[in-house]
Amino acid sequence: MSNLPSEPEFEQAYQELALTLEQSTLFQKNPEYRIALKVVSIPERVIQFRVCWEDDQGNLQVNRGYRIQFNSALGPYKGGLRLHPTVNLSILKFLGFEQIFKNALTGLMMGGGKGGSDFDPKGKSDNEIRRFCVAFMRELARYIGADTDVPAGDIGVGGREIGYMFGAYRRERNKFTGVLTGKGLAWGGSLIRPEATGYGLVYYVGHMLEYAGAGNWEGKRVAVSGSGNVAQYAALKAIELGATVVSLSDSKGSLVAVDGGFITPEDVHAIAELKIQRKALADYPARAGLKYLAGARPWTHVGKIDIALPSATQNEVNKEEAEYLVANGCKFIAEGSNMGCTLEAIEVFESQRKAKKGESIWYAPGKAANCGGVAVSGLEMSQNSQRLAWTAEEVDEKLKNIMKNAFYLGLNTAKEYVADGEGVYPSLVAGSNIAGFVKVAQAMQETGDWWTKTEA
Repeated sequence: MSNLPSEPEFEQAYQELALTLEQSTLFQKNPEYRIALKVVSIPERVIQFRVCWEDDQGNLQVNRGYRIQFNSALGPYKGGLRLHPTVNLSILKFLGFEQIFKNALTGLMMGGGKGGSDFDPKGKSDNEIRRFCVAFMRELARYIGADTDVPAGDIGVGGREIGYMFGAYRRERNKFTGVLTGKGLAWGGSLIRPEATGYGLVYYVGHMLEYAGAGNWEGKRVAVSGSGNVAQYAALKAIELGATVVSLSDSKGSLVAVDGGFITPEDVHAIAELKIQRKALADYPARAGLKYLAGARPWTHVGKIDIALPSATQNEVNKEEAEYLVANGCKFIAEGSNMGCTLEAIEVFESQRKAKKGESIWYAPGKAANCGGVAVSGLEMSQNSQRLAWTAEEVDEKLKNIMKNAFYLGLNTAKEYVADGEGVYPSLVAGSNIAGFVKVAQAMQETGDWWTKTEA
């Protein structure tokens, strides 16, 4: 790829997948899958466009818009839209690449894609955000559809933005169709969708705890990063199940429990209100038992914990932080964010898993642990297709089953393709990568996206 510009985030995501495939017996048993890896690593389509919109002063503003339609072997492209000044092709390609295999692990008919813009919603008025969303969708509408590409929300895109975009699509295309997920309940949305990624993360870790003989969430001390939807609902569900949550964070700093304190549901709800107002965690009023640390991530400030749930953004746990978590007794780490841990951090966790066996930390990658959000997006698509609305209990039960199946699919695939010896926890990162890859590769082969020489 020397003729291409550097795309560090995408290259990291590719290397993580390729390394686990190489270190397993997959290519030994199925050498033809090397061809599939080459094919699946190139997007089917990369769309870039300009977005012109008017600010409140009547000035013309211009941003870049993107949609990466990465792979449609299993169904319509599916993946979120991110509005953030850091958005570029590398980040969106990494997210879209991860999305392919994450969606495969849900067992639902969804391909992988991602999109967004370098527009920064912070500091913008409601009218400016509406004008941007309408202008963005006016361009994006040419390339998406309920049976082609179904975007959802991501960082910077919540219910308000989805509403503006859905309305713009409806007017532009003269169709009322399930072209976006994360919609309002009155116009095609699904119950449990806002909670799904956080809840699903907790359900997934529950199976890790059970398999490891560590009981359930009761009494566990849990560090959570982030303070958006994923972190909020992961914290609330963990607290509901009996855990003690000791941190939340945002891009400017961390709120950490001190002197025997802990995060309460009331704290989470109040912080959620702050985030709706687009305020920082630093604006949360200080109280006894909690301390705000400017410019810090929580991992080296939470002391002894049982479970870590990185739920903010990519690469939020580095090697040194991983070593700190291990040294302070953390036994389970699962990504609520996409690619939350660096490759060096994952190596720390995986080397500990092999060396200390049942006494080690056990790591779960985001493509498995946080697939609950896109799973319920898939369930929203199903409800839209049937013109039905399921109850919260129905959706939650389906979510629990999807997370259980994703856990055991990764677990059993690791047992089949990774020889770690007796007494070692199966590698969930290897098992999830292999399981998702094989499912997509088989679909691509059977539909002619790639073939071996003897098949040609």
